[in-house]
Amino acid sequence: MDIRPARPDEFPLLQAIEDASGAPFRDFGMPEIADDDHLPLDVLARLHVWVAADPGPVAWIAAEEVDVHAHVEQVSVHPDHARRGIGARLLDHVQEWAAGRGLAGVTLTTFRDIPWNAPYYERLGFREIAVLTPALEALVAEEAERGLDPVKRVCLRRASDEGVRGRY
Repeated sequence: MDIRPARPDEFPLLQAIEDASGAPFRDFGMPEIADDDHLPLDVLARLHVWVAADPGPVAWIAAEEVDVHAHVEQVSVHPDHARRGIGARLLDHVQEWAAGRGLAGVTLTTFRDIPWNAPYYERLGFREIAVLTPALEALVAEEAERGLDPVKRVCLRRASDEGVRGRY
């Protein structure tokens, strides 16, 4: 599986992958998350986006610099390719990218109690951030404005010195 930068002409396909990857939320009693809007094309265009391709995109990750970290805005794996370590490889790729830029690690926000969210990331070495920076607080506030309950969310971090796990 090749990980490479996404091409702008692939962005609509990435939106479809994001939509498909949200379907399990419906089965978890969260249809509003399953039906949530995908990242708009103009937002994808301003982020750093990579795809896992086989040969076309089957998963993707988007990140941006927030404070001294690479912050993951979205990671989506098409359900037909789930549970193969692709998401972990994409996260490791962002970790390597962050380290190459001298960033302190990777952050993300996710659902606290969804098995394929916080518990999954914690197995990959992410830990809850006890005190959020103003920039991360602003991201959580933006999520709340979009209807995501901050009580159900958690902000996680994996430091650059944690290294890439080589789980694949």
